[in-house]
Amino acid sequence: MNKSADVIVIGSGIGGLTAAALLQERGISTLVFEKNRVPGGSCSSFQREGYCFDAGASVFYGFGENDKSGTLNLHTRIFRKLGIEVPTIHDPVQIHYHLPNGFTVPASYDRQKFLDALISRFPHEREGIGKFYRELDDVYDILSSLPAGSLEDIVHLATVGSTYPVKTMALALKTFRSMGKTARRYIHDEELLHFIDIEAYSWAVQDAIATPLVNAGICLADRHYGGINYPVGGSGAIPRALCKSIEQSGGRICYQSEVSSILVENGEARGVKLADGQEHYAKAVISNATVWDTFNRLINDSRYKVDESKFLRAPSWFQLYLGVDASVIPEGFYVHHILVDDWSNYNKPGGTIYFSAPTMLDPSLAPPGKHIVHAFVTSEVDLWEQHDKGNGEYRHAKEAFADSIIARTESILPGLSKAIELKILATPLTHQRYLNRFKGSYGPLLKPGQNILQKPQNTTRVKNLFAAGDSTFPGQGVIAVTYSGVSCASYIARQFGKPLDELK
Repeated sequence: MNKSADVIVIGSGIGGLTAAALLQERGISTLVFEKNRVPGGSCSSFQREGYCFDAGASVFYGFGENDKSGTLNLHTRIFRKLGIEVPTIHDPVQIHYHLPNGFTVPASYDRQKFLDALISRFPHEREGIGKFYRELDDVYDILSSLPAGSLEDIVHLATVGSTYPVKTMALALKTFRSMGKTARRYIHDEELLHFIDIEAYSWAVQDAIATPLVNAGICLADRHYGGINYPVGGSGAIPRALCKSIEQSGGRICYQSEVSSILVENGEARGVKLADGQEHYAKAVISNATVWDTFNRLINDSRYKVDESKFLRAPSWFQLYLGVDASVIPEGFYVHHILVDDWSNYNKPGGTIYFSAPTMLDPSLAPPGKHIVHAFVTSEVDLWEQHDKGNGEYRHAKEAFADSIIARTESILPGLSKAIELKILATPLTHQRYLNRFKGSYGPLLKPGQNILQKPQNTTRVKNLFAAGDSTFPGQGVIAVTYSGVSCASYIARQFGKPLDELK
């Protein structure tokens, strides 16, 4: 068969683009098919009436410049390797939490400032706070020393294990530990344990008990080292830079080209079929789709079907993209916020409000005198499928739900409802349709008690079919899917006899 490329990538999410860019840099030809007009999936940008909105992701790790980076600071290392520059703006606070009983705390880049804020609220837990966050620092210290690579690559594992035997063993032991159970070894105050839960929920969409300690060490320690940095021009700057590298190295990206099926013959992936009937062949295929979309939709073979109950399913989102008069946002307002009204429903659909105002860092994203407010809450497709689109019921339901979120947000942004000049709403049905995600979900979550290494890896049961993105280890979030892309590229490159150089 005539090969269209060495490797075909389904979808231009960050995991798939990262893998494609690194493979193309090694001289392994890649061809990316993207359903939409722009790359990035949920880490893309879109424009309306002079505003540039982040489609989804808005908190970015991995752009730090410190030398101890290892498997962290991946964006800096990847773009340095690719010879591409992505300017960023440092954000002094990861998230400003607004919690029940008047408890507010900014998670500052300055580690001691953050810990002092917690201790001032919980002076009786001073020792426990110190011990718990040192546990996270210990994970960071290990990960910042180990080079990124595939956990399925025996050569990589042998090299890391022989070079860093003590740290490798320590990390292996920590993979069996839970963030929440670790916290409970040192902390007993229920309100503080609720805060530990929302620290986990803010990026893992699970409570601390269900969140692996290793994941927590990445997100809750690296914010004080590599820090949070916002790409100039919005989230879409990241996929655009990856695409630029792919194309400069001779790879191809085909937009408005939806993959309808993966061509499997005798248990081996041979290529893909597009919605327009075209077939393209390759030596390997990388799917950036969810595990359910890959094996239950793109592959029409019951032998590979994935039962939905095999994993917990990450929720989808209801999102508000607001263009507002700048006067509504006070000077010194932080960029990222989380609001919880009641601890009893923080992890229920709509219970926690996330929102960001990226124009506080990058004013070029909005017209002069305007700001962006991007607010979102968890939601499910089932809650929106019941509304009839034909008679306006669906639109009215969206507006009513958006109004309730805006009203709750006014507790920290008084007058927001009157300052709105542009409002765009997206439900889980939008995520399902636009991103081709099963029920609009952001991939599988670990069940309580499961080890992080039980997450799906890059290889699959179909020969030469690989996976990247939030359905694979280590999970959800831009830096996590970036790691999955590095891991996937590392494994495939070695199979092609062109192993990746260490990212430095």
